[in-house]
Amino acid sequence: MTRTGGAGALLLLRHGQSVSNAADVFTGWSDAPLSDLGADQARGAAAALRALGVRPTSVHTSLLRRSIATAELVMHELGRGWVPVHRSWRLNERHYGALTGRDKRAVAAEAGAAEFRAWHRSYAVAPPPMSEDDAAAMYADARYAALPAQARPRTESLADVRARQLPYWSDVLYPEVLAGGTPLVVGHGNSLRAFVMHLEGMAPAEVERLDIPTAVPMRYRLDRLGCPVAEPGGRYLDPVGAREPVRIGR
Repeated sequence: MTRTGGAGALLLLRHGQSVSNAADVFTGWSDAPLSDLGADQARGAAAALRALGVRPTSVHTSLLRRSIATAELVMHELGRGWVPVHRSWRLNERHYGALTGRDKRAVAAEAGAAEFRAWHRSYAVAPPPMSEDDAAAMYADARYAALPAQARPRTESLADVRARQLPYWSDVLYPEVLAGGTPLVVGHGNSLRAFVMHLEGMAPAEVERLDIPTAVPMRYRLDRLGCPVAEPGGRYLDPVGAREPVRIGR
């Protein structure tokens, strides 16, 4: 199929460091706030966007406060707090099931390197499910009141994350890009891995090796079929920050 013409651009941004990131625990759908460093990282992301004259036309976040706070800091710094804001559970981080809130080093020591890596990095393997009691407590939160029972995971693989995100891409983000807009998605390590996998046509083995830098904006210029168009200098708007060591999946 021949690609025809250009559309808009999609901006992807992983949230700044949370207090759970700093403690090196599995965070998932638990609602950890940003650390002081995470707030500074969000302001740095805004500076990178401002330096290149990038102006988001809308903002899309998960229902988790580390995503929301990062987006609010970025848009305040850009002086664009007036643009439309959308929040969706479909943009939440991967649900880590029974690992939620657990120290990663303790889990690795208990499970062994191979199983830990499968839970942490694989495309198709989900961690052990969260208990029914813990899940009931999580979904008693008012933000999930309208979420159908079948959409309330007790654990997820990256494949599951991709499946729940694709409708948001096709129904919300792609139409805005097609109309020439520049939506900013402030997501999480795994939710953004799923987006990149879809946009770039990655195989599972490729996405398992993919790292998403903390608070480094990514820009995808897309054609009218939603396919990435190569741009000089790469897709990261802060190439130096993108090369810094990061950990994913929080």
